[in-house]
Amino acid sequence: MLSACGGGSNPADQVASGTVTMQMDVPTLPSAVAEQVATPFSQSEPSPDAEPVFTPMAAGTNTATYTPAQIRAAYSLPDLPASGTAVTAVKAAQMGAGQTIYIVNAYHNPNAIAELAVFNQKFALPTCATKIIAPTAALPLAAASTNACEFSVVYNTAAGGMTATAPAYNSGWATEIALDVQWAHATAPLARIVLIEAPDASLNSLLGAIKLANSMGPGIVSMSFGAAEGSWTASVDSVFTAPKMTYLAATGDSGMAVSWPSVSPNVLAVGGTTLNYNGTGTRSEVSWSGTGGGISAYSATPSYQSNAVPGMGFTSRRVVADVAFNADPATGQYTAVMTPGSSTVNWMSVGGTSLSTPQWAGLIAIANASRAQASKAALGLPHSALYSQLATVPGTYASTFADITRGSHGTCSTCASKVGYDQLTGLGTPNATSLVNSLTGTNASAAPVVPSAAVSGTVGTALSFTVSVNASNPVTWTLSGGPAGMTISNAGVITWPTPLVGTYGPVITAKDTATGLTGQGTYSVTIAAAKAPTLTATSVIGRPGVALSFAATAVSSNPVTYAISGNPAGMSINTAGLVTWASPALGTYSVTVSAKDTKTGLTGTAVYSVKIANAGPVITSAAINGTVGKALSSSINISDATATSFRISISGVPLGMTFSLSGMNVIASWTKPVAGTYSLKVVVTNNNGLSTQATIPVTIK
Repeated sequence: MLSACGGGSNPADQVASGTVTMQMDVPTLPSAVAEQVATPFSQSEPSPDAEPVFTPMAAGTNTATYTPAQIRAAYSLPDLPASGTAVTAVKAAQMGAGQTIYIVNAYHNPNAIAELAVFNQKFALPTCATKIIAPTAALPLAAASTNACEFSVVYNTAAGGMTATAPAYNSGWATEIALDVQWAHATAPLARIVLIEAPDASLNSLLGAIKLANSMGPGIVSMSFGAAEGSWTASVDSVFTAPKMTYLAATGDSGMAVSWPSVSPNVLAVGGTTLNYNGTGTRSEVSWSGTGGGISAYSATPSYQSNAVPGMGFTSRRVVADVAFNADPATGQYTAVMTPGSSTVNWMSVGGTSLSTPQWAGLIAIANASRAQASKAALGLPHSALYSQLATVPGTYASTFADITRGSHGTCSTCASKVGYDQLTGLGTPNATSLVNSLTGTNASAAPVVPSAAVSGTVGTALSFTVSVNASNPVTWTLSGGPAGMTISNAGVITWPTPLVGTYGPVITAKDTATGLTGQGTYSVTIAAAKAPTLTATSVIGRPGVALSFAATAVSSNPVTYAISGNPAGMSINTAGLVTWASPALGTYSVTVSAKDTKTGLTGTAVYSVKIANAGPVITSAAINGTVGKALSSSINISDATATSFRISISGVPLGMTFSLSGMNVIASWTKPVAGTYSLKVVVTNNNGLSTQATIPVTIK
């Protein structure tokens, strides 16, 4: 869906008039088809919130309903300038300035201007001045503004003229109009938008709206509706051939199917994907299961759909889609909708190929504006450039499009996405900055690709990381939108000597030194508050007069200094955290060890329990000897005057030997000894943590 321009209304501000005489063929529909009704390709549901709740684009958090800023980031559209910032001619071109987008729809939305204004205010988008185009105004229109958005609404007749009579209201088409206008504007915020409302949804009336757009002059026509194709479609293809005009249409929302007008070889057919983007790194997409597309039953294969296009293969008919964008209602985008007569704004989460189409129209507007900056003509029909100049060059294809290789929209043999072209998403979804640069350049050279990434750091610790880039030639680096103190070197190394707590989104631009093409990537830099060093407390056991040592190891992002307190005389700690006591004295001590971060000054502590006890238990036992088959019994004595309990472990026990306790003795019994030599390992640990062990030989002859 496309967004529209919002802003104030000034009825006295008329579009400049001029007189131009034009002559062209006027296509007409067969009478049996003219009254066929088209369907808007949009799906919507109430937003989960009465007002949009902007989901933080933190790593690992997926957004269910996307804002314009999130969509721009996901598809690498140029960043919008901050409010109040002077906009250069180049930046204005990146926002579609000087271009016109014609939104063709049926019926009337009386709130289109108000809805757009609310949408712009909510998402901090440029406002649009309302321009009145009188029904008697001379056509074509004067050139669009090169530094501001303008929004106009006109009503067409079936013959392609203008009328002062507004069509009737239709709630479904009104929602379609809202999303088309708002998301066209969100994509190309300085482009002029002219909403053309047909008197009804008949193909005859909608064809009249397209004819009116052609008469109004150069621009991009966005059509988010469709009807089943037929043998008649070729008879009206000429309506999509006006000079300096680009035509886009949605492929539909009912899975594998072919519809008009997207089937026309002169129309850029836009399919849909399911978008998954968490604000950092590269977006993830699969083909939306509801997207239209397929092989036409009537239209011949256009020349641009050749075997040279990866994945295209041989086809006897025109195949749609050509390109794609987010369309799944489950990954929808915010749209403001108002009921006639009410000032209440209802926020909808919209989807459908109606959503993807106006955004591609905005992208073409940006490309045309950038081409105008380079003194080049508008793209017109863009198929040849997209298929032949970009998709057939492997490096260029990879940088300008994201090839969608997963998903299906039916059970037919061509209904699954695959590497290269497929009928669900065409060539794929746009990497917008790289695509516009390639369409603007003198050739199909690929712009540098700067993958987005997430970086984390800590306050007080210098941050440094290297930006990656895919480029055919050496690049120069620039950094924008970063925090104070963050810089980038000629080698693409970003440094920040004194990071501050927060999350930042610096934009890194790589410029190809040979072609001048640029690519951008947004890094998510999260600086966490400094943490004190951590120490893990433990218990230490020793014996009187026997030298004791243990290590206190701190976990810290920076070097630390150690200190000790509450320690008995003679106990000390060195710079590595090693605690030593040459001659421990009998007793139990609570010793506090502290570790201080040398950069942040934060300190962590832990209390160690040091127990110095008398000599531990004593094991007394003679060697055990016996004869095969003759029962034996032997006693193992345990003694310790200071202990109150013991834990006894015996290993190396031959099968059949059992043990029992009798006072301070462990009785070993073996009913049927087996010939051999065995070794019992006895370990005794008392309640003070002191232990001893003994090895007792067992010989059976």
